[in-house]
Order: sequence, then C-alpha cells, then structure tokens
Amino acid sequence: MTIIPDVSRLALDDPGPEILQTQIPDDINRSTDRYMQKLKLYAKSIPYAIESNARMQDMLDFILRRIAQCVEAKDFEPGLVQWDSMITYWNMLKYPFPKEKRIRLAKLYFHVATTPGMPTQAMAVCADGLSNLTRSKKKLSIDDMRLPWKPIYNILQEDLFLTRRQFEYSQLSWCMGYIADISRRFFHPAAIEEMLSTFLPGFNGTNLDSVLSSQYYLLTFLPLTHPQSYLPMLCRLWESINSYMYDERMLQFLSRLAEMHVDPTISDPARIYDILDDEKSEDEGRPKWKQDDYHAGQTWSGLYKEVGIFTEHEWHLIMCKCLASMAISLKDGGSLTTGPTADSSSSFEIRRLPQASWRISSLAKLIVYSMAPDGASAPPSTASTPWYTPMTSGVSTPQVSGSVGEYLTVPLHKWEPPKLYLGGSKALDSLARLIASTEHFFHPTNSGSWTSDLTAFVKYIVYEFNKRWHEEQLSDCKTPLTRRLTREMKRELVKCLRTVVLLAIFSQDSSTVSNVQSALKSMSCMEPDLVFQPILERAIPSLEALVETQRTLSVIKALSSIVPAIVSREIYYPGAKHLITILHLLVPGIDLLCTTAFLSEVSQYIMFGDVTSSKDSEASGVDISPGQITDDSLEDTMELKLSNEAEDALLKDSTGSFASWVASLIHRVIQLLENLPEEGPDGSAGGTTEVQVVDAVTGACSQICVHLSDPLFDLVLNMIFDYASTNVRSNAVRAIHQLVECIANAHPKKTLAKFLPSIEHGASSVRTTSPSLPLPSDATLHWNLAILRGCVYKCLLEYKGELLSLLTLLRDKTFSKRGYTWSGKLLSSALITLTHTYPIENKFVNPEQWNDEEFQRNHHLYWGKLFEPDEVKITWHVPSAEEIDFSLQLFRELVEPAMTRLDLLLETCNHLSFVREAFTGIPTLFKEFISPDVLQSMLASSDIINEIPEMIASIEPLASGFCLTDPQDARYKYIAKLRRRFGEFLHAASLSLQRQGEENTVDAVQMLIGSIRTYLLEYGDSKDSYYVNCDQYNSEIGVARQYAGQKVWPRAVFVRRARFYHSSRLFWNSIERARGPLENSLLDDVVEWSMWHYPSALPVLYAALQPGTDDDRMKGALWTLNISSFEPTLVPEIIQQLLGCHHNEKLLRGLANFSEPCYLIYDIKNTALDEALHALKSCLSFNESENSITLQAREKRIERTKAVLEIANDNATHWRYAIVAVRVLRTLLRRDTPTSSSHLRLFLEKVRDSNPTMYAQRGIMKALRYIKLRSYCRNPAALALFSPINPLRCHIPIERSQVPIRSSETLDLTRWGPSKVTLRSTHSHRSIYCDTLHQGWLAWSDTLAAYKPPHGLKSTFKWEPSSTEALSCLREIAVDADFWKKLSGHFAEENHESTVVQDHISCVKSIFQVLGDEPWDLLKPKLEMLLADQDKNKQRAAAELLAGVLNGSKHWPQETQDRIWQWFTPYIKKTLGQSMKTETVPIWTSFVEYMFHHKDPRRLQPLVEHIVEQFKSMDYNGPSSLESIKVLALFRAFYTELGWKFTSWSDSTMERFWQEVHSEHDDVRSHVAEMMAFCNGIKWQPKPTSLDVEAFVRECREVTDDADIMGICGTYHTSRVLELVDNFKVWREQRLPGVRAHQSTYDRVGIVVCRWLYLSVHSTDAISAFDYILPLMPELFRFTEVHDNEELVRHANVLLVCMCGVAPPRSMIGPLLSAIFSAIQTSPSWKVRLRALPILQVLYFRQLPLISESEVNEILDVLCKCLDDEVVEVREMVGTTLSGILRLSSRRRVVTLKDRFVKLAGKIQLPDRVSPVYNAAVRQRHAAVIGICALIDSFPYTIEKWMPGLLTTVMLEHTHDPIPISTTIHRCASNFRKTHQDTWHEDSRRFTDDQLAALSTLLTGSSYYHDRANLIDVEYLHIELYRSRLEKANSNTPYTTKFSRP
Repeated sequence: MTIIPDVSRLALDDPGPEILQTQIPDDINRSTDRYMQKLKLYAKSIPYAIESNARMQDMLDFILRRIAQCVEAKDFEPGLVQWDSMITYWNMLKYPFPKEKRIRLAKLYFHVATTPGMPTQAMAVCADGLSNLTRSKKKLSIDDMRLPWKPIYNILQEDLFLTRRQFEYSQLSWCMGYIADISRRFFHPAAIEEMLSTFLPGFNGTNLDSVLSSQYYLLTFLPLTHPQSYLPMLCRLWESINSYMYDERMLQFLSRLAEMHVDPTISDPARIYDILDDEKSEDEGRPKWKQDDYHAGQTWSGLYKEVGIFTEHEWHLIMCKCLASMAISLKDGGSLTTGPTADSSSSFEIRRLPQASWRISSLAKLIVYSMAPDGASAPPSTASTPWYTPMTSGVSTPQVSGSVGEYLTVPLHKWEPPKLYLGGSKALDSLARLIASTEHFFHPTNSGSWTSDLTAFVKYIVYEFNKRWHEEQLSDCKTPLTRRLTREMKRELVKCLRTVVLLAIFSQDSSTVSNVQSALKSMSCMEPDLVFQPILERAIPSLEALVETQRTLSVIKALSSIVPAIVSREIYYPGAKHLITILHLLVPGIDLLCTTAFLSEVSQYIMFGDVTSSKDSEASGVDISPGQITDDSLEDTMELKLSNEAEDALLKDSTGSFASWVASLIHRVIQLLENLPEEGPDGSAGGTTEVQVVDAVTGACSQICVHLSDPLFDLVLNMIFDYASTNVRSNAVRAIHQLVECIANAHPKKTLAKFLPSIEHGASSVRTTSPSLPLPSDATLHWNLAILRGCVYKCLLEYKGELLSLLTLLRDKTFSKRGYTWSGKLLSSALITLTHTYPIENKFVNPEQWNDEEFQRNHHLYWGKLFEPDEVKITWHVPSAEEIDFSLQLFRELVEPAMTRLDLLLETCNHLSFVREAFTGIPTLFKEFISPDVLQSMLASSDIINEIPEMIASIEPLASGFCLTDPQDARYKYIAKLRRRFGEFLHAASLSLQRQGEENTVDAVQMLIGSIRTYLLEYGDSKDSYYVNCDQYNSEIGVARQYAGQKVWPRAVFVRRARFYHSSRLFWNSIERARGPLENSLLDDVVEWSMWHYPSALPVLYAALQPGTDDDRMKGALWTLNISSFEPTLVPEIIQQLLGCHHNEKLLRGLANFSEPCYLIYDIKNTALDEALHALKSCLSFNESENSITLQAREKRIERTKAVLEIANDNATHWRYAIVAVRVLRTLLRRDTPTSSSHLRLFLEKVRDSNPTMYAQRGIMKALRYIKLRSYCRNPAALALFSPINPLRCHIPIERSQVPIRSSETLDLTRWGPSKVTLRSTHSHRSIYCDTLHQGWLAWSDTLAAYKPPHGLKSTFKWEPSSTEALSCLREIAVDADFWKKLSGHFAEENHESTVVQDHISCVKSIFQVLGDEPWDLLKPKLEMLLADQDKNKQRAAAELLAGVLNGSKHWPQETQDRIWQWFTPYIKKTLGQSMKTETVPIWTSFVEYMFHHKDPRRLQPLVEHIVEQFKSMDYNGPSSLESIKVLALFRAFYTELGWKFTSWSDSTMERFWQEVHSEHDDVRSHVAEMMAFCNGIKWQPKPTSLDVEAFVRECREVTDDADIMGICGTYHTSRVLELVDNFKVWREQRLPGVRAHQSTYDRVGIVVCRWLYLSVHSTDAISAFDYILPLMPELFRFTEVHDNEELVRHANVLLVCMCGVAPPRSMIGPLLSAIFSAIQTSPSWKVRLRALPILQVLYFRQLPLISESEVNEILDVLCKCLDDEVVEVREMVGTTLSGILRLSSRRRVVTLKDRFVKLAGKIQLPDRVSPVYNAAVRQRHAAVIGICALIDSFPYTIEKWMPGLLTTVMLEHTHDPIPISTTIHRCASNFRKTHQDTWHEDSRRFTDDQLAALSTLLTGSSYYHDRANLIDVEYLHIELYRSRLEKANSNTPYTTKFSRP
C-alpha cells in the first residue's frame, strides 16, 4: 500500500528534514539472502511500500507458464516474443530470479534458439534472453548448468559458407556465433578433445577461409577453463599465420584466458571429473587422450609459466603483435603489418561472424593480467640514471688506440648484465619498453591515425590495472599472494605512462583527448602524487596567460580528469588546497564546456562554505613544517610533503576565498547571458552551440547552488534577484528561467519568497498560433514568466492565492503563442511539483549530516566522501492531501472553465494549450483502473492478431507513487471524469476540423494532435522517463567511476539510482493502458490526419491506396507502409494492397525487406527442447484450465502468393512494380512447400525481360534448388539447414593406424597425368571424386567426404512427386527451341559486363540439372552459332550457356556426359586457343574459374588437358606477349581455383616457369613471380610425426620452441634461390649500361625476385619468405643502388621495408641482422650503407620484442663502428639510428657510451686545415659529437642526470667547430628546445643557474646574464615559475603564483 505522509512544509533549510521510513514487506525485510538484501536496499530508497516477494514470484510463475505454453504450442511469433518481453520488464523491478527457474528457462531459451528453422526474431529474442539470464558469473556457473556445443556448431557449419546459387542469406551465422560466445562457459571441459577432433582437420593453411573459420570454431567453442592441452597448439598455429583478422581474434581469446587464470584453481584437471557431464548431444563423443604430460598426479598450482600463463617464446610473439597493432606508420613507405593485405583473399562470409573485440582493449587486458612479481626487480625509475657506473672506468672507457670504430665498441660485448625487470615484473617491463619505443608518437606534432590507438591502449592499461588492483584487495580474491600486483609495480606503471600521457593532453583530436582524460583519472587515483603536480604546473601558467585557446582547453580537460585527486581527502590529501586557485582561474572560461564539466564534477563532492571563522582554523597555529620525505618524493612529485594537520589548515584558510569566487562566477554568468544572440521563434538562444553552453553553465550552477552554505546562497540569491528584477533582456529569457531554476532547486522557499511578490505583468495582446519572433512589447511578460517558471518548485501551498490569481490572469490575457504556451507550461510545472514523487535534494552528504553544526564547521574533512548503498538516506517529495486538493482546485477553477469555453469556441488555441499542459502535469495524479469490460474489449481489438485472449501478454499495476488509487474516491472520480471530458472534446474537435478542410487550420491541427498525444501517452513515467533516467544514471556512473567493480559511490549516484528505480516502476504501469471506445476513436482520428494534405505524421489505411484516391492521401499511406514495424500476420494483405497501387509513381522501399516465410519449424522434432520444456513445466503449477489453453500452431499465408501473382501477371502493371513483384515472389518461394507451376511459369517468362534489373533468373535458381533440397533432405531439420544428402556422396573411413604422414598421398585422388583413373570404375577408392578437399593439411578426421561416379545409363536424381506440376511447367517451357532462342539472345545483348554473369550460368545450370539433357539438342545449334561469332557479347553468352550446361551435367549418367564432352572437346582448342581475342580473355578466364570452382579436375579432363598442354607448349619469348598472356591467363584461372589440389602439377609447372624467369616480356615474368608465390603457398605443410589430431596437439606441447612443427621454414624454392645467388654474380657482370639496363638479365630477374618475395610477405604464409630473403639480402641491397633502373630500385626498397612488417621466427632474427650488418659494414657503396641503416631502424622498431640483449649489444657495436664512416650522410644516419635504439636500451649502456664519446671528443685535437690528417681528425670528432647528440636525442622528453653537463660543457665547447660538427650540434640543440618546451618548468630544475646560462648560449648564441631577452618567453616564464614556486613552497602557502615580466 502506498504511504503518503504530509511533507508539505518540508524545507531544505529546516534544522533537519524527516526522512521517510518506508514499510518493507516481511519476506524481504527478514531474508538473509544476498539478492534479497539488494532488493531491500532498493525498497528502502523509495518512499512507498513495494510488493512482497511472494506476490512477485507468483507473477513470475505466471509469465513462465505462458512461455512454456508458447513453446509447447510452437507459438514463437508473436507468443514467445511478447512473453519474453514481460520477463525483461519483470527484471527491471529487481526482484531475485530463483536459481532453479533461471537454469531451466536458460536451457529452454538455448534449445529454442538452436532449433533448426527457428524464425530469426524468436532466435534473437532467445539469444538475448539467454545472455541476460547467464550474464552474472555469481548467479550461474558450470556447476549449476551445462549446455551442449554441437547444436550450435551443426547450424553454423551449414550456414556459414554459401553455395553459388544461394543469393539470400540471413543473420543466422552471427546469431549462432553470439549464442556460442554466451554459452561457452557452460560447455563441459571434457568435450575439449572432441572439439579439437572436429575443428582441426578442417584447418588448411593454403586457404584463408578455412584458416579463419577453423580458428573461429576453436576460439569460440573451446572451454576456457582448461586450456593446458590446447594452448601451445593454438600459439603454434598463430605464429605461422600472417593475418590481421586472425591476430585480432587470437588476442581477444588470450586476453580472456589471461584474466581468468590468475586464479590457479580454475584449471585444476580434477575439476573436469567433478563437473556433472549431463549435456551430450546424440552425435557427440568423449575421446580419451593421453594427458600425462600436462597433469600428472601432483598438486595443481595453476598454468603459470615464465610470463603469466605464457612461455617467453609466446610472450615475445604477443608483444610483437601488440606493437604491430598500434599501426604506427613510419616514414618508410609501408612496413606496417602485411596481414590486412593477406586478409583481402578471404571471402565475405567470414565477416558474417561476430567480429572480435577491439585488439587494443584485448592487448591491455592481456598484458595487465600477465603481470606478476616474476623477475628480479630493477632499481626504481625515480632517478633517470643510476648513481653509479657499473664497472671500473678502466674497463668501461678504454684508451684510444687503433681506429675510432674499434675504440667505440670495445666494452659493449665484454659484459652481459643480469636481467632485471621494471617493478620485478616481466610483463610490466615489456610494457615499459613498448611505451618507450612509441613515446615519440604521443607528441601532438607527431600525431596521426595511430595516436588514438596509442592513447586508448594507455587508457585500457590503467583501467585494467586499477580493476585488477582492487579485485586483489578483496577478501575473496583467489589470486595467490605471490602472483598479485605490488605497490612497486603500481608506482612504476604510473611513472612509465606519465610522460606519454602528459605529452598527449595537448592533442587536438577529440578521441585522443578523451582517452587521455580517462587514463589520467585512473592514474590520479592510483598514484596521485605522481600525476597531480605535473598537471597543476602545466595548468596554472596556461590559465593565467590564456595565450593559446587549444592549450587552455587541454589543461582544463586535464584538470577535469584529476578531480578526485583535487577534492577527495582519501585519494590525495594535499590536493584540496589548490582548488580555490583553480576555481578563480576558471571563471573567465565559464563559457567553455570543459570548464562547466569541471565545475559540475567538483560540486558533487564538496560544500562551498567559509570555515576560516571557525575556531582552530588559522594556519599560524599549526605546525606546517614538511613531513618525512621519502627517497623519491622530490624527484617524482616535486612537492614537499606536509602533515595532514598542516594541509587542513591551509585548506581552511583557502575557503575564505569562496565568497569572492562565487560572486565573480555569478557576475561572469550574468555577463554571458547578456551577450547571447537574440532568441529564435522557438525560444532557443541562438544556435546549437549557444544552447549547449547555456545548458552546461546552468547545469553547473545548479550543482553549485545546491552545495552553497547559507550565507553564500543568500549572496547568490540577492545577486540574481537584483539582476532579474532590474533588467529585461529579450535575448536571455530562456537563460534567466534556467538560472532562477538553479537557485529554486536549492532553496525553493527562499526563492519563492524573494521573487513572487516582485513579479510584474506584461503584454501578449496580439493573438498568434504559430511560432514567430516575439514582439518587443511582450518582452517584460516573457521575462517575468521565465522567472516565475523557474521559481515554481516545491513549497507552493503557501502561495496558493497568488498563484491561482496569476494563472487565471495568464489564461485569459495571453494571446501570443509564446505567451499562452509558457503560461500552460507554468501550470504544468506547478502540477508536476504538487503531484509527482521525486527526490527533493541531491547534496553530497545526507541531510542530517549537512545540517549538523560540526559538519558546517569542518565540511572540508568530508570532501570527496563516498557512500555504501546502505548509508544513503534520501528525502523524497510525496504529495500530501493539501497538495492534491490544491491540484484539483487548479483544475476546478482554471481548467474546467477553459474546457467550457473550448466547447463553444474551437479556434481558441490558447485555451487548448492551457488545458493540454494541465493534463501533461498530472501523469501520476491517479492510477488508471481498467474495468473487466474494457479489458475484454482491448483483448478483442488487440494489435496482436490471430491470438487467443489468454496468450496476449498483460500486466497488473504495481505501487509507484500514484496519488489517487481508489476508484471510489470522489477526487478520483472527479479527475477521471474531467480527463474523459477532455478526450471527448478532442474527438469532437477532430471531426469538426476534418469537415472544415481549410489550409489555414494547420496550427490548430498540430495542436490538436499534440493534445491527443497528451491524452493517450502522458501517464506514469512520461515526465520521469525510464530510458532518460537510465541514460542519466549510466552517465553519472561513468563520471564518478574511479575503477571497475566499484562498490562505493558519491551520494548523487545513489539518489539517481533511486530515481531510476522509481521510474522503472512507473514504466511498468505505463506498459498497458486502458483502450476503450473513446481511445479507439482518437486513434482513428490520428490515422485520418496522417493522410491529410499537410502530413506531419503518416500511419496508413488501405482505402487510401485505391485508384481515384487523392495523391496526398495515397502518399501518406505509401510512406507509412515503408516502415518495418507492422504486424507480420498482415503481410499478405499489405503486399496485395501495395502492388495494387502501381498507378502511383511513388517507389516503395519496404517490400525489399521481406524475408522468406518458412514453417518447417512446426515439423521439426527437437528432443532436447522437449526435455528442457518438461523441466521448466515441472517447477511450475499447471491446472486443468491451463492445460486447456491451446494456440494455433501454424498460420496460413498462402493467399498472399496468389494475390501477388495476379498483380505481377497484369499486363498493365507499371514496370517498377513488376520488378518489385518479381522480387517479392522470389522471396516468397518457400522450401517447406512445393513451388506452384504458375509461380515458376512467371519466372521462366520474365527471365527474358528486357529490363536488366528484373533478376527473374534468381527465381528459377531458387525454385529448382528447393526442388533438389526437398527431394534429398532427410528430415525437416536438414531442409531448414539446406543440408541435402546427394545420392552419390560417400564417406571413406580413415583408419587411425593408416593416417598418412603426408597429405599429398591423398592428393593422388586429383592427380592428373599418366596415373589418371578410368571414370567408370566404381570399386576402388581411386574412382571417387573429391570436389572440396580441406582436411588432411594439418590432420585427418575419421572420414573423407567424396562422390562416386554416376551410373552409366541411369539418372542420378529422382525428384519429389509433389513438384510434378512445376517440373511439367518447366519442361513445357524449357524444352522449346523458341525459349532458348530468346534466352540466348537476351544473354547476348550488349551490356557493360566484361566477364560471365554468374546468375545466368546458375540459371541454365539449374534447368539442365533438373531436366537432364532434354533441352540439349534445342540449345546446341544456338550455342554453335554463338561460339562461331567473335563478337564479345556473343562470346560471353556462349560462355554462360556452356558453363551452365557443363556444370548442370555433373551428375548426369556417364554416357550422356561423355556425349556432351565429345561435342565440346573440338571447340576447346578453337575457342580457348589462338582465336581467342584480347577483349574476350576476361570472359573465358572467368568461364574457367567458374568451371573449376570446388571441382575435382578429373570431371573436366578434356579442359584440363587443353589448358596444361597449351601452357607447356607455348613459346613465351615470341614477338608479342599477347599470345602468351592469353595462355597464362587461362592457366592462372585454372590453378588459382584448384588451390591446394594443384599440388600434383606444381613441380612440373615450376620447372616450365623457371625457364622463363628472364623472359623477354614483363607480363610473362609477372606470371612467373605469381606462380613462385602460389607454389610455395600450396607446398607449405606442417610436420608432425602423424597427421592425427591427438598426435599434433600433443607434439605442440612437447617439442621445443625452435622445432618447426608447423613447417613454416621455406624450403620449396631453396635450390632455385641458391641458383639465383650464384647467377646474379654473373648477370651483374654482364649487365648492360645506361638506357638498355632494363633489358639486362640481371634487372629482369631482379624484378621477378622482388615481385615474388613481395607477394610472399603479403600472403598467409609470409614467414616462409625469410628463408628465401636471407640468401638474397646482399643482392637486394645492391638492387637499391642501381642508378639506371628506377623500377628495380623501387621494388627492392619496398620489399626490404615490407619485410620488416612480418614477425620472423626468433631463430631468424640473428641472420637477418647479420645480413643488414654486412651491407652496412662491407658494402663499398655508401648509398647501400645509407639505405641499409633505415632498414635496421625499421626492423628494430617493428620486431623489438624478439631482439635479445646480446643482439642489441651487437647492433650498438656495429653502429659505433659506423660512426667513423667517411661519408657525412652515413654518419648522420648512424646517429639517427643510434638514438632510436638507445631510447630502448639499458641505462647502464647509455652511461658507458656517454663516457666513451666524451673522452673521444676531448682526445681528438684538430690540426691546421692544411694538415694531411685534418679531415680524419674532423671525422673522428664528428663521430664523437654525433654519438653525444644521439644520446641526447634518445631522451626527447626527459632530462637524465648526465644530460645538463653534456649539453653545457661538451656540446657548448664544440659549438664553433668546423662544419659538419657545428651543424650537428645546432640541429641537436634545436631538437632539444622543441621537445622540451612543454615541460621546461620541470626540466629546468635539473640545471644549475650557471648551466642555464650556458644552455642559453648554446640555444640562442648569447649569454643569459648579458641578454635575458634573447631567451624564449616560454623558457623565461617557466624558469620564473620554478623560482616563484620554491619561494611559495618554503612559506607553505597555497600555490597562487602570478607572472609578470621585468
């Protein structure tokens, strides 16, 4: 029962408001269940009693009964769909769902969704229902419920890939993938072996579709709980595949594994036997594999390995993928991952599967959950450089002897330091290296498409770390203590990310800034002392200077990000003392959205009040000496640590400035309002931007006003009152309303008392009904109305008389539209205030605490307070009896007289507006009561058609704060009667206006329709919308969230949650409304108006589609029929009406969206579904009356087919509608019923239509394909899945003991040549056909699917008897010469197609497949004529007809096939030989592709013989390349379509192609390159000891990391590569000079090699290319230096760069580096050395995680030697390369090199220029200087300890040395200034004053002390900032520095 206490005199400034004590039902109040306790918290948060749990459980049982009945009667649409929605609504009420019923309903939903043939909508509904029921891992686990995986897989594998005749497809594959992902955690881990046995045989590395689909099955179905058996195998597969799509899904999978297995108990093998295995499908087994290698009998300790759950080898691969995922584009022309290019060979069907989650978030989760204290800890990164030199100087810095290169490299390889890891974590160390390598790309000057990804990566890293950190603080955390995150790791992570985040805050990209804000927020909560001060020191100078708008915006956004650290005393105690400084600086920017966002968030956490006057508030009385300073305090935070008492004293002292800040804020807001543009006709202030600004500013002011102390509120109230009462501004009317609303929301009583007596009247005497600019004379009225509307909030009873008289005056005297509209809104606001239930305050602490004197004196101690749910007490407004009576008085004295006048004068829009707004204001005044009679009427006229009344879902109303709930109450009767009178008036007005029919009634009609909307819809949650509250609640959660899984929140969040829960209860009551005769009449009125000639809304009536109807009415009807939400059972009638109105030109879109009707679901038997249904019913009570409720099991829709036929056959049908009709008919072809002869006849006649968009051939294809399906599908389920059993199909068993080691042994099935098989032999396995052969590459399954040859004389197929009529019709039309004459003529018409049209072929194929050779003799003469004609269009028609016949004859009797081939064989040589024209090559090429697609080549033996013979006999060096290209084009079509089946020809083909590697013709050489790449791809195969799944999986676990079990090493072309290496030496000597260079064998073969390797690195098997690239590397570098063949240079450069984008095997890194070193060190050409250095840079950057420490030492050795190069350009490039590599190297290495370079620079003395050693001396000193500059450049955004000395001594000393030394120094100095200018206020502290003076000289050429003005302004300001800051820190006062220049 609803409790309505009297709170009419409640005021916020009372000593303490009374909190309502809600009555909670006993069964909720006394329960100890966890979920009942949650419900109890919800019940306590609202001011009325909710229903008992028992009652709501009865309601749930009723809904579940109806769901069970729907499933039993197979009433899936609409029955199951609508009752499922009732479950959704019920869940909104937060009552607990009993576990047993949850389990049984989830199983039912699962089996419904996985029943073949289920309607898509029902499947989607069940999938979403299953997701909702199983989302919580705490509510359901695999111990509670298991699900079978096979039903999903069976549907998915049948639906995923389409046949060529299947042009319609659905979302079935996506839906199945979605269900599999939801259900995966309920798949039994014992099924892993069976899954692997099912999925792995289909994995074929030579076919990307096979790879991606098999991977999808593996990663979507395999249970995550026990990956120890299969994870090594998955990683082996991954490292061998080059595919971006593959990477993305793999990273998502591994991230889930990493997160799950921080808990070691999850993967315990003993768990497999503890889980009940009760959900096996009929076709599912449980093979038992040997498992002794990964779970012996020892105690289980988890999956932990070297890095998380991964080995070092696997981890390096992951980090390589991580770096590639950032998609950072270097200036190298394309070294990004080549995976996306490889993915282009996949088919579109793969994209029908659910996409993997974004790889950036997956990577972050993967890295964070792999972190653990698993290594020796490196020194903390507080000081940038260690304070010691690792070795004695005698070792580290040798004496100069020998060459400079030798001197520079002596020590680097002499010592190998122990491996230390940042924070003691290998994963964290890897992350730090990754961030360091990409640091440069965070800077705004280097931003690009990658910056968003990089910052998103950082955002997700800190998000996941924060989440895991807090998870591990919980008492129930199962992560072992030794594997948990440590404080050191947390601190090092923030230090690692701090620099890049601070760089990126100034980006201009919105998504980047958003990512950085999120990251900063998390980091400020993790380690606030590391983040707060750097942000502050960037923000305050920017806000004071206000020089750059972008910089100002950036720092304000950064400040918004660290609000928790600023205001929360728990997160960062010292932060609050800076708040007032920031607030003062933000006042000038109040018009910026980021400023208002900052103010809004801050004001949620604090009270604005002066506490300086309270006792003990003076700072002078407190010890403010610094507290203890830790070792890293000054370095990290740059702020001295004070005691908490000192911080409190400083903060209290700063609160004295709140008054001045609030005053300046209000002044600035008023100034903003005064400068707004003039308002538009609708009352908006200018454009969208101005509206957003005003809304944001007033939103912030509202929050601030709520949290003002009483003195400050009085100050604000008086300021706003003074302004509002002395000004009238027409441009700020809307804004003043919002501003007054801000203060009224905080203190309504004070506001009303202040404003109401001063309200003046205005004008509004000119009558208008449409929006227009307000008259100047109306300005005062509008201004005062706006103020009044803002004041009307809460305490209205005290001003009843004034309000009533004022509203009466407004009702009678306002005539302009804005005047009477706002008057109505004033009334509406008053009624909402009086009658609605809502929270009346939103402070950051509970009301009793707010009013506590202790809190008022020390509120600063509570800033940032977070609450548990049970700590929050909410004050609600509940309508009192007086308020209800006053509301009814307003209706009696204001609304009733207005309605009386409306009855007399319909045109008085001001009265209608007034009345409408009055009813808008009472959505919760009375609860609607639906009488039994009205309920019966509603059910009889329900929009759910063809459903019995009992199955139409309905709800019973619940308590939700309605004022009047007793229909017998006189007040209830009065308002209900008045509302009905309003409805009757609206109906009468509608009829009257329709009779008038005048155009000048537009405004009246619009107002009328708005009033009808109010009458029908303004009820329940209309003013407190569920969805709006949902969005606002989620928004507040998002703003307040500090970490994932947070349980404590600001109080405002819980207030919003309570309001959201209240709105959900209102929403429940709004679902079902009374709909009697009056409401039906109003709905009819809306329909009539929708077809008016001024359409503002357009529902429809069929009558408007009849001939003779006014065009405007028909447009309304046609428009609405394009919407997609009409009732499915009306489809026949709708289609008939639509196609009947072809006389109107308006084109329809809606008909294109119809889907094929199919009722097979009613015939499909699903035992598992029946069992699930029985289980659900068993926990519910069913009585006799329930059992008697039955539903219609099937709806009859055959009529619409006949109706459409009549329209489509009408000769007068407009051609547009003929196309639509054909398409609709094509859709209406059903596989569950035979096709009618008339249906098929239409398609056969329209197939020759001259309109090319008719596509009738698709109707023929579909109809005849369905005949085949119905004839050969075993049962309805197979028919629903399009899964026929061909009578010739057979399954050859493969014995385990006979599994071949090489799959090529089975490829003899397709071998062509001497061992070819006689086609008629049917007794041997060698006499079968394998049209598709995907298995056997990786492993074999139990059987091999193949086809037997057809009988020699008997027909293969026997078609279903029920299609006899349709077949007779087909025979009648198709066995007719005239049909083929017209069809061939239609195909031969000129069009834009350059290849065969697949639909044409499939149409002919379908006819010949069904009729056999009956039409052949009629078609043959036409075909011979077309083949003889050389015209392109005739040739295309011939190819289409021929392909159709040959494909259709695949299963004909053998003799008939032979007859066709005997006829065609003579034509092969002629048509596909020399007579083929260039323009017809694409036609016949596409013909060959179609013929060999998924076909055993022995079926096309004459064609194969011709193509292969032509290829072998062709002279490829003839005078013209055209003849060669014809042959090669056909051959390429042949081998690409065969794919893996081409293996038998590959060796002989390569031998023939190899002879043409230096062919005269470039086109031929291109084909050679393609064939080399293709053959290498199809020859790639794994190398397990046996192609058996169990053996393969086991060996992947057992073999070492360097074992090549996947066979990824390229070996097929090894001999040819070695031959090339030898030959290139000879060809290079024979190379022709000058313009004839491109004719040289050297150049020709070089380009072939580059093309071949380029194709290889962009293929799926890219890794194998490295085995070929390595021997050729020296020659590739030589290619880059040829000066007379740009094409060769370009190809070589591109190849070398692209090569770096592929992750090579770890064993290849050393040889690759050695090959590059060789080019750098030994090449006599400086150009080669110059080009090799960037390749080293790119390879190092792209493959950083794979490069070992020793290899890094080797790289540094080589680079140091090369600093002594004779060529300046090479030396400088070495310096650039060195800086990039040092950036990611050990700091000890840096110190060693620094000492060495400094000593070398000092040792080298420059002699006179005439000296013979002068050049050598300059070169050596230049080498040292380049080394020093590389060291400085390698730390672009930090100042290392050694850097100031290096810059101000060594660098300065050599500033005036000869060029190129001085040039290098100046360039380095310029880079230093550019990269450090943003952080100079921090960096300058690393320098002494003398060093700063020297640095000034280096940067500007003049001394700081002599000419300070020469320093850049920014530098000066930052230095002064630092000095000023130190002074302030010493005096321990808040940081309020102002700047000025002397």
